[in-house]
Amino acid sequence: MIIFLQNLLRFTLLMIIQIFILNNVRFLGYVNPYIYILFIFLLPVRFPRWMSLLLGFVTGILIDMFSNTPGLHAFSTVLIAFLRNPVINMFTSIEEGANPTPSFHSFGVAPFVSIISVLVLIHHATLFMLEVFGFNNFGDTLLRILINSLITILIMLAVQSFVKK
Repeated sequence: MIIFLQNLLRFTLLMIIQIFILNNVRFLGYVNPYIYILFIFLLPVRFPRWMSLLLGFVTGILIDMFSNTPGLHAFSTVLIAFLRNPVINMFTSIEEGANPTPSFHSFGVAPFVSIISVLVLIHHATLFMLEVFGFNNFGDTLLRILINSLITILIMLAVQSFVKK
């Protein structure tokens, strides 16, 4: 029950911050951090995959509704929800029967940073390529992917550094 309440509070807080603060921030026309995906990253490792996909869709579609981006965030978020466990398994080995919540403390700093970085890059690449829906202005799109990913990763790591064990 406590895990459910923690995730509900995390979801609500991240959605409020994303919708009312970060969606209204545009640095230099390129930077708009998307920290709402931290909710998907921080679900317990053994969380049912179908539930992760469903929560990814709900999370993404809510952001889409407030951003006027029909389905772009939903698709990108469902994709990282689908790829989350394989990426976690690439960088860590989890004991049989353990169900940790991803963090610096449970995975270690290097694996956690690697997991976050890979998934954020996948999310942002998918989101921005779908937004452009082509390879025209590929340099600008690549720049947006890299800058937004870097800023998002830094904010997520800063948020996680304040979380206690």
